[in-house]
Amino acid sequence: MDPDRLSDFISGLWDAEIVPQLVDYIRIPNKSPMFDAQWAEHGYMDAAVKLMEDWARSKLSQLPGATLEVVRLEGRTPLIYIEVPGASDDTVMLYGHLDKQPEMTGWADDLGPWTPVIKGDRLYGRGGADDGYAIFGSLAALLALHEQGVPHARCVIMIEACEESGSYDLPHYVDHLAPRIGSPSLVVCLDSGCANYDQLWLTTSLRGMTGGNLTVQVLEEGVHSGDASGVVPSSFRILRELLSRLEDPVTGQIKPKELHVDIPPQRIEQAKVCADVLGADIYDKFPWVEGMRPVTSDLAELVLNRTWRPQLAVTGVGGMPPLDSAGNVLRPQTSVKLSLRVPPTLNGAKAGEFVKQLLEADPPYGAKVSFKLEKDGSGWNAPQLSPWLEQAVADASQHYFGAPAAYMGEGGSIPFMGMLGEKFPKAQFLITGVLGPHSNAHGPNEFLHIPTGKKVTMVVAEVVAQHFQAGDKA
Repeated sequence: MDPDRLSDFISGLWDAEIVPQLVDYIRIPNKSPMFDAQWAEHGYMDAAVKLMEDWARSKLSQLPGATLEVVRLEGRTPLIYIEVPGASDDTVMLYGHLDKQPEMTGWADDLGPWTPVIKGDRLYGRGGADDGYAIFGSLAALLALHEQGVPHARCVIMIEACEESGSYDLPHYVDHLAPRIGSPSLVVCLDSGCANYDQLWLTTSLRGMTGGNLTVQVLEEGVHSGDASGVVPSSFRILRELLSRLEDPVTGQIKPKELHVDIPPQRIEQAKVCADVLGADIYDKFPWVEGMRPVTSDLAELVLNRTWRPQLAVTGVGGMPPLDSAGNVLRPQTSVKLSLRVPPTLNGAKAGEFVKQLLEADPPYGAKVSFKLEKDGSGWNAPQLSPWLEQAVADASQHYFGAPAAYMGEGGSIPFMGMLGEKFPKAQFLITGVLGPHSNAHGPNEFLHIPTGKKVTMVVAEVVAQHFQAGDKA
């Protein structure tokens, strides 16, 4: 295989076709079902599926024997399933998703979640990097191999539409398609992050997640605060007390030992290496307000905090009027949406049940307290890399990034990985992505760094080729 020729082919395809396709894709507000309960009626998800399906079908003639099906199980989000025959019966699975996070506030005046804008090397808008590019990158990698006549194993591409809601539909599709999927020996996922844009980053672990809505009710209706305060306990104060069972309000550390795990020594050493490589970039990538600082000055601890330790975020509030219409009323209830990241090797479902019991038990003053679980998903810890894959990754990073590959866990979740790790315990995993510094997935001003998208595609092509060459070693 000629790396220069492969690079030229993929870069040209990105410029001519993939970037324009992603521009059109960003315009579609196909929010994940958790954020759009009427997703089926609105039709945006189907529009995104059709855009990707049409482009993929236009390329199948260049991949002899390839087939595509949009699989639709009743009452579930659709899934794009592509099979590309190979020179061996071994199987490579390439995974991505097409559903999106909601709008979020704070976008720059000339940007917006559904307004694609290209500035230099960046394509702004929701979903381009998370994870709309995955189907295009996966197919581009295979097309580049065929353009040079380079053999590869049989490949299956699965693009789901429920990832941002916890992938609750995906297990049903994996079971439904199991006879067709087979037993992959290599899984490629392009939905992860990169700590910089200078080298290839492989994800070694992903945190799990649980969360839901915590509600504290003290009255049937709001009353005059001057009359009730000091007699009726504030629902907000009770809520703060309950959250303090879970999180230390001073340090932010999660208190219950049941939500922690012993961090593997290898991951601790990798965190130290990442701290040395990245330095202040570990925290400089965030849009801090003036005067703010990280929770600790120990860089390795920051890496471990975001990859192997449980952390809580309050992502929404209910029961509070806007500031300009907040009168002197003791409100009847307060609700918050909790997002709890849990360690990669902790069971997400059990963690959720533990948190529910912790928050609902023995409510202060007899308040009505409920924690409604919305999601749970276990994390994932990568198996040891096979020698062939470690070498292939090292070579590909040098060929296309001109720098060594780097390894680090990610703080986010990809529920599919934990499920696949259980179903295919002997599989090798190439988990990477384009979500680097300031790309701000899920937040305002999200962007795809186009050069990194191209290079990641090139890496996938070379690794898939090396997978075939490794044969039984794979």
